[in-house]
Amino acid sequence: MKAKKWMNKRRSSIRGRLQKMLKCMRSGEQFRVEDVAHSSDSLATRDYSASGYSSRTGQVEAKVDNSNIEEAESSLRESGYLNYEEARALLGRLEYQKGNTQAALQVFEGIDIGAVIPKIKVSISRRCESNRRHSQSDAVPPMSMHAVSLLLEAVLLKAKSLQGLGRFGEAAQSCKIILDTVETALPEGLPLNFASDCKLQETVGKAVELLPELWILAGDPQEAILSYRQALLYQWSLDIESTSKIEKEFAVFLLYSGCDASPPNLRSQMESSFVPRNNIEEAVLLLLILLRKFVVGRIGWDPSIVEHLSFALSVSGKLSALAHHIEELIPGIMGRKERYFTLALCYYGEGENLVALNLLRNTLNDSESTDCILELLLASKICSENLVCIEDGINFACKALSELDGECYPLLSIANCLLGFSLSVISRSVSSDSERILKQSEALQALETAETFMRERNPYIVFHLCLEHAEQRKLDVALSYAKELLKLEAGSSIKAYTLLARILSAQKRFIDAETVINAAVDQTGKWDQGELLRTKAKLQIAQGQLKHAIETYTHLLAVLQVRSKNFGVEKRLLKSRRSHNRSLEMETWHDLANLYTNLSQWLDAEVCLSKSQAINPHSASRWHCTGLLYEAKGLHQEALKSFRKALDVEPTHVPSLISTACILRKFGGQSFPVVRSFLMDALRLDRSNPSAWYNLGLLYKADPRSSPLETAECFEAAAYLEEHAPIESFR
Repeated sequence: MKAKKWMNKRRSSIRGRLQKMLKCMRSGEQFRVEDVAHSSDSLATRDYSASGYSSRTGQVEAKVDNSNIEEAESSLRESGYLNYEEARALLGRLEYQKGNTQAALQVFEGIDIGAVIPKIKVSISRRCESNRRHSQSDAVPPMSMHAVSLLLEAVLLKAKSLQGLGRFGEAAQSCKIILDTVETALPEGLPLNFASDCKLQETVGKAVELLPELWILAGDPQEAILSYRQALLYQWSLDIESTSKIEKEFAVFLLYSGCDASPPNLRSQMESSFVPRNNIEEAVLLLLILLRKFVVGRIGWDPSIVEHLSFALSVSGKLSALAHHIEELIPGIMGRKERYFTLALCYYGEGENLVALNLLRNTLNDSESTDCILELLLASKICSENLVCIEDGINFACKALSELDGECYPLLSIANCLLGFSLSVISRSVSSDSERILKQSEALQALETAETFMRERNPYIVFHLCLEHAEQRKLDVALSYAKELLKLEAGSSIKAYTLLARILSAQKRFIDAETVINAAVDQTGKWDQGELLRTKAKLQIAQGQLKHAIETYTHLLAVLQVRSKNFGVEKRLLKSRRSHNRSLEMETWHDLANLYTNLSQWLDAEVCLSKSQAINPHSASRWHCTGLLYEAKGLHQEALKSFRKALDVEPTHVPSLISTACILRKFGGQSFPVVRSFLMDALRLDRSNPSAWYNLGLLYKADPRSSPLETAECFEAAAYLEEHAPIESFR
């Protein structure tokens, strides 16, 4: 009982002295030294009235916050006095809590942080050593934990005050002091429940979360990245929600900030551990950690995690990995419709079109699925790329238009564009001229309807309008659309440059076309110049600049081979893109082989064909080039064998169909219908091929039974198409 009475008396004495001290600070009066006899650096030695925030006018409340009093009581009980820095920390907190940011900052700036930080470090370190030994250390810490907590909180509130005043760089530096102090004092990390009897853990946690935000506001992304990594790699004893929040914010920053992060420098790691090499890899790692936390039940579901992960894996070409993680999600997290659509997008991006289409059909055939506009549009797009199901593509587009019922102009525009594209594909495969003209007309009408629904000019629709007009040899209209497309995409699309150059080449403006390609090459990274360089070489051939063309092809092959050996670059590409690059390299060898064949450089042509064979031994294009080489040497039988092997590999290979017909016609002895069938097959596949029309005209001319009118029509078509033929197909 006596001890209890003594403690109550002691508590009343402390509270009375504290009330008196804070009132003196507010009024600017001097406090009697004997009342703070234990303090070697008391407020009695300094005059707070110089700060200009005196409360003598009675404008400041006299009431002192109980939480501040209790904090001070704890410090007084432990150390026996409240020194100048601690008192300023308390008063600064009071001003901050009342919203007086400027006043609070001026109070906090009166604290000599540089002088107290070494004491704080020693105090934290000794407290940790004491906890580890489960006994009190002989060395008494220079400061109590409550005093340490009070002063570090003052540093945090100073940072927040600076943030509120827009001084973000200074705020970040102030906040950084807290983390550096704790990290230096405890290199192995903050123990669990360390100093749980005061607000130290809470203050440190708030500083950890605040520092990256302050660096971002200060416009220093590299420091923000370092502070995020410091928050995640050091043991701060944060709760799972705080850690997850930081991981998500860091991932979002890495994905969308636009700055390049250098690989993290880890203190220690296992030999086989994964170290991210760039922003995307680090963001993906963080998002996968969050996803795993959800799977094991440590955090609640956050749909934005999958959204950010989808973006990160998509731009890095890892769509199959994204599909795998989506398939692993617990049923019920994502709706069946959303899951199937996302998986369809993944498989479509990986070139698995039939898998994607089957997933979409599952959704569309489900009677419970409603509002499937996006699914219908994607299904239509996939079908438009496959002649086998092109009719389904038209049906999907029509159904989407029916369900839209005139609403949502952007989607109406896309649906009409897909319908027009599908009709255009069909028009190139029909045998009847009247039906082909009808389908072309319907395709152009659908594309023009798509144009009328555009609220803003859509590059995708403008591209298909340009392409359709070019295919129908309306070159002036196509040229205007190509120029518009280039402006819409701000010169960033290789496809737009290439299409413009092809249209100019169809107008026989080869110099202008080459100028366009040169401009595109100058603005394109070296790994993406393949198609442009191949187009440039063909333009040089068209102008008779064969040596320049060889140099261009050689440069292109060098770029392709270096890229294929650069594992990092090649690995980041989508599977479909890697396949395209191999195909481009093979076709470049074929172009070069044909060029050497025309120059009668047989050995060089054979070397090129051997290089092509190493890429793909079963290529119709390679067999056709081999046949042309034999034909140039006068070995017609060998040439015919090569053309037939090309057709065995690819029965619809148009150049081989035409070359086979030419060889058979030269042999004589072959029946007229056999030769004609090869040429008609070629025209059925490609109605705009001038070589097929010309050779058909020669066949009719040599046959006395043929009508002169038919012969004339074939030559007329060949002349017209040759006059407006691009150096390579518009598509």
